[in-house]
Amino acid sequence: MAVYRPPHIPSSEITPKDVWLNRRSILKSAAALGATTLAAPLAACGQESATGTSYTTNEPVTPYQDVTGYNNFYEFGLQKTDPARHSGDFNPRPWTIEVDGLVNNPRTFDIDDLIASQTIEERIYRMRCVEAWSMVIPWNGFPLSALLNQVEPLSSAKYVAFETVVRPEEMPGQRGFFQPLPWPYREGLRLDEAMHPLTILSTGVFGETLPNQNGAPVRLVVPWKYGFKGIKSIVKITLTEQEPPSTWNVSAPSEYGFYANVNPNVPHPRWSQATERRIGTGGFFGADRRETLMFNGYADEVADMYADMDLTRYF
Repeated sequence: MAVYRPPHIPSSEITPKDVWLNRRSILKSAAALGATTLAAPLAACGQESATGTSYTTNEPVTPYQDVTGYNNFYEFGLQKTDPARHSGDFNPRPWTIEVDGLVNNPRTFDIDDLIASQTIEERIYRMRCVEAWSMVIPWNGFPLSALLNQVEPLSSAKYVAFETVVRPEEMPGQRGFFQPLPWPYREGLRLDEAMHPLTILSTGVFGETLPNQNGAPVRLVVPWKYGFKGIKSIVKITLTEQEPPSTWNVSAPSEYGFYANVNPNVPHPRWSQATERRIGTGGFFGADRRETLMFNGYADEVADMYADMDLTRYF
């Protein structure tokens, strides 16, 4: 399959207009050559019980319709509304996650058995997109460390690699000869990042099972990193010794780093990361724009992991 590798993420209206119009047109042109989109209703979601924890914030939660109707999931299309409109044919059951690589006990987990074996917690986290918009989202999930401990990482394991499912018959954004990104979507973390208590595998949101458009049935949530690190619809996890490839870092390494820590002091090459627009709070022309916090407000918990790193180089 020929792959079109765009130089930019398509951004939203919160990015300066001349920038996002150009980025959107590039990706739309690529997708129009080979991909068609099919309108589909929102996927029905069931209830998911969760235990409350201290992982919360005093900031207002973003409305449900924004969390489930405004996001990036390019496997379903390039527009923010495409995942909700085009994910109705996606089937998140049955589902398994293969975990292999540098582990003592490689396993394949059935998603329902995995969920049943975990204590599902509610985690209310800030989410900061690299495009300079943000939300506050009540996730349901469990620590990624709980899964990794079951496979017993070897001492040589330094990184954790993730892959998203490839199903062009159900994911219209993956269809066609020319593609905006290479599939499968890939992401990675350092092992200490993956084992951190803040890092979770999410299986739900707002007390419901995770909707298709938000990454059903399981996705990664790392709240101190930009949103593109939160890989969705995970089917494979591999522990490695070397830094694994991540899709946006491979596609545009000068713009999207492997670490992708939220950092207001390191601008994107074409816009500032010093401020962000909070989705769902109303207002226009920057009325709901706020200062971006270092590590998205989680510096007290995670800054020590990067104490000896030049964050302008390892961005």
